[in-house]
Amino acid sequence: MANRIITISREFGSAGRTIGRQTAERLGIPCYDAELIQKIAEESGLASEYIKEKEEHSVHANPLVNIFMSDRTNGGFSMQDYVWSVQREVICGIAQKEACVIVGRCADYILRDRQDLLTVFIHADIEKRAERVERVYGEMDDTPVLKRVKDKDKRRKTYHRFYTDREWGVAQNYHVCLDSGALGIESCVNILCSLYTGQA
Repeated sequence: MANRIITISREFGSAGRTIGRQTAERLGIPCYDAELIQKIAEESGLASEYIKEKEEHSVHANPLVNIFMSDRTNGGFSMQDYVWSVQREVICGIAQKEACVIVGRCADYILRDRQDLLTVFIHADIEKRAERVERVYGEMDDTPVLKRVKDKDKRRKTYHRFYTDREWGVAQNYHVCLDSGALGIESCVNILCSLYTGQA
C-alpha cells in the first residue's frame, strides 16, 4: 500500500517541525502539529492551555519523579492519562480521515499498525541544534541553551517511554532517520517527498 501518513518525531532544535510543514505543503496535504492541541481540547472539554501543560513536554525527565508526581490511584487514570487517551483517539481519527503529516505526540506508535505509514525521526548534532534554538526561539530564561536542548530531549524520551514502552530516537523504531544538520532542511524535505510518492 502506498504511503499516506507521515509521522515525524524529532530532537529539539532539529527543525523537525519545519521539515514536516514544508513536506506537507509540497505534497499538498495537511500538517498537524500545534493544531492537535485545539482538536484535543475540543474532544476532551479541557482548555487548550491545560492541554499544553499536560502534553509531552510536561513529563519530568526522571521517570521516578513521574511515578511519585502522578495522581494515579489504585490503577486509575491520571489527568495526563486522560489527555493521552483523547490524543490517541484524535490522531487515529485524523489518520482515518485523510492523508497528512503528523508531528510528534507519539503518532508513530499510535499508528504503528497501519500499512500506509511512513515513520520518520529527525536528528542533528547538539551544537547545531543549540544554535538553531537560540536563533529561532531566542533566550527564554536564564537556562543555558545546551541545557534547554538536553532537558527537552529527556522529557520527550521519557514521555515516549512512559506511554509506548519503546525507546525514542532508536533507528530500528522508524522507517527513516535523517540528520537535518548534515543534510539541511530542503534535502530532508526532498527525501521525504520522494519516499512518500515512491520516487526515491
